[in-house]
Amino acid sequence: MSTPVTAPASLLKIGPHTVQPPVVLAPMAGITNAPFRTLCREFSGGKGLFVSEMITTRALVERNEKTMQLIHFDATEKPRSIQLYGVDPATVGKAVRMIAEEDRADHIDLNFGCPVPKVTRKGGGSALPYKRHLLRAILREAVSGAGDIPVTMKMRKGIDDDHITYLDAGRIAVEEGVTAIALHGRTAAQHYGGTADWDAIARLKEHVPEIPVLGNGDIWSAEDALRMVRETGCDGVVVGRGCLGRPWLFSDLVAAFEGRTEDIARPSLREVADIMVRHATLLGEWIGDEARGVIDFRKHVAWYLKGFAVGSDMRKRLAITSSLEELRSGLDELDLDQGWPLGADGPRGRTSGNNRVVLPEGWLKDPYDCAGVSEDAELDTSGG
Repeated sequence: MSTPVTAPASLLKIGPHTVQPPVVLAPMAGITNAPFRTLCREFSGGKGLFVSEMITTRALVERNEKTMQLIHFDATEKPRSIQLYGVDPATVGKAVRMIAEEDRADHIDLNFGCPVPKVTRKGGGSALPYKRHLLRAILREAVSGAGDIPVTMKMRKGIDDDHITYLDAGRIAVEEGVTAIALHGRTAAQHYGGTADWDAIARLKEHVPEIPVLGNGDIWSAEDALRMVRETGCDGVVVGRGCLGRPWLFSDLVAAFEGRTEDIARPSLREVADIMVRHATLLGEWIGDEARGVIDFRKHVAWYLKGFAVGSDMRKRLAITSSLEELRSGLDELDLDQGWPLGADGPRGRTSGNNRVVLPEGWLKDPYDCAGVSEDAELDTSGG
């Protein structure tokens, strides 16, 4: 029998917003667009916080067409939550002021956690907190420009085991008026490999008791989320790869935090197939083209079918469909009476680790010198 676990003793507050249960959908490039957020929110009953995929501040300021679509929220999304990526304080400030002045969001999260090379090679994402003065300048511009909109940040432990930054970054965040911090318990070098260091989440919570700390990493089930809260003392959880192909995980999370641990979803393949078609339909409606929506959905197929008895040929066929009719037809050929498979609640998504972190030349020479970082370091496209 598992040990009983309890939710945080106090409500999670992000500025004026109460997030109860204290569950946040992690921003994931190409994944957490409006259709996927809609699915997750429906399963949660509207409870929790659902953050947009990463938006590049330069593209936002320049009103890039794709970016303007990415920051569009459904009328039912409350609060509206945007995650921004930026390297130049002035550009971040302009983007945040634009959001505030045009009433485009109710919460702004800043990305200091992305480990992918196209971000870190510019000094962004998980590379940036190593430059303490630059981090402070960006946070100061963001908080100042946001006005009454709460600003939070998501980060990793550091660049690698020799360049750990999260405690310094946490203290800087508190001093600059950041409302809450989410920590992924891995370094940039780990990417998504190995095991997340939940002890680091506990240490950060002790280090910055003034503001909420949210934990991220290796939450594959509702029980994992409750266990993280119990073991680390964190104020809430951020769920990323665990919900890939499982938007109903948010119904499990709500039930668990409300003490209904027996109400865990175990959908049959028939139910999963219906959700897959709805997901693809929502994407087509959002993009404005059914075929493009189904094509965008292809990356989700393997996640949804994880663990089910589906042959490799059929998996490949479903992953190259181009219409809702073709997708539905292929799914109808499966044994839809299959129950939820054992082991399908486990890890999903990328797991590679021990990567060399690509950084700007000389980045590690001085943790304070910000020379060479300019607006040119901003990515010119959005989405991660």
